[in-house]
Amino acid sequence: QVQLVESGGGLVQPGGSLRLSCAASGSIFSINIMGWYRQAPGKQRELVAAMPSGGSTTYADSVKGRFTISRDNAKNTVYLQMNSLKPEDTAVYYCNADLIQRNGGPQFRYWGQGTQVTVSS
Repeated sequence: QVQLVESGGGLVQPGGSLRLSCAASGSIFSINIMGWYRQAPGKQRELVAAMPSGGSTTYADSVKGRFTISRDNAKNTVYLQMNSLKPEDTAVYYCNADLIQRNGGPQFRYWGQGTQVTVSS
């Protein structure tokens, strides 16, 4: 079994910062891509940032220069540092990991349960 557990969401004023964390645990052989998506009320889920095990990161245009994704491969953990937050960043943020389990099988995408980020004065 594989589990992704997120933390770090909350309420913050415009211009503030938050740091999200997501730890993957369980029978994991290898993790390729780890990333963050978000879904605002009435909108589709969208990619925020993604980071492969090797190679360059990807950011949504709306967060470039404000958000930074990072990974600790030894801990199977991905982080999202969010600065200069805006009200339009309000959403449920989900982490994901494309990984292979120790029991073999194809790579599969796993999702966290989501954490609410609210930017409001």
